[in-house]
Amino acid sequence: MTKVQIYTDGSARGNPDGPGGYGAVLQFTDSKGQTHEKVLSAGYRRTTNNRMELMAAIAGLEALNRPCQVELYSDSKYLTDAFNRHWIENWVANGWKRGKSGPVKNIDLWKRLLSAKGPHQVTFIWVKGHAGHPQNERCDKLATSAADGEGLLIDGPAEN
Repeated sequence: MTKVQIYTDGSARGNPDGPGGYGAVLQFTDSKGQTHEKVLSAGYRRTTNNRMELMAAIAGLEALNRPCQVELYSDSKYLTDAFNRHWIENWVANGWKRGKSGPVKNIDLWKRLLSAKGPHQVTFIWVKGHAGHPQNERCDKLATSAADGEGLLIDGPAEN
């Protein structure tokens, strides 16, 4: 299996309910030792930071065209803890409910993320945001630039 590193970040201005964006950088080294990279970003008119964190991971995983061994780096505890603390398994088993605190938020994106993750072996790795991690800083710039850009997309559930 190809080993891939995916670095992600999401951003929202005026969270919740302001413009937002995500950035993702995918990297892998081929058998000749050459590093390849793909950069992804998009902005949305009205969204939340958590939705953009999820979209960054989704976009990165959906960009892969064959099963891969993935290290996915994020500064979002919301994202990484959902998998590393096995919250997602409990949410699915409980019909997307979190017990007394009601339904899980962003179910549409969690389902999409599970589908995108399906063919891959993914390890979720938390990195401290705004702490000088070069790829996290790069993804932050991609996300904020996308949020501030033109031609923003509509994030359906966030605009309702």
